[in-house]
Amino acid sequence: MGGAGGAVAGRSCAGCGGRISDRFLLFSMERYWHTRCLKCSCCHAQLGEYSSICYSKGGMILCKNDYIRLFGHSGACSACGQSIPASEMVMRAQGSVYHLKCFTCATCRNRLVPGDRFHYINGTIFCEHDRPGGVLLSGHSAPLQTNGIMSDQKV
Repeated sequence: MGGAGGAVAGRSCAGCGGRISDRFLLFSMERYWHTRCLKCSCCHAQLGEYSSICYSKGGMILCKNDYIRLFGHSGACSACGQSIPASEMVMRAQGSVYHLKCFTCATCRNRLVPGDRFHYINGTIFCEHDRPGGVLLSGHSAPLQTNGIMSDQKV
């Protein structure tokens, strides 16, 4: 995210569509913004005032805190440990983030897709059919979850 002093003739704001005649403007994601219009897609913090850094993934513009909350601290897949490019879609379970190809059952290795039911037990993913029988997590049966792909829609 870069800042520029002085108005740039003919520039319109990517946020509001209005003409930028302010003394300062921001340039982020190859577009120009009023300082008041560049906001985090989740918490709506004005990013020009909040920080000199913003993140972009899945069509969202994010502050650091929301990026970490949505995509994890390291930007690495919880299964293989490799980095996840900012443009790649992911699967999430209990705060962990996975490449689509790595989101697989620990027993049968079948890939799970959005809409599939799965169990997440002590950090391990099991498909609906391979859940270890009678295993308890914190004294209760592990909840059945359905998690989806992070898409271009706001979360």
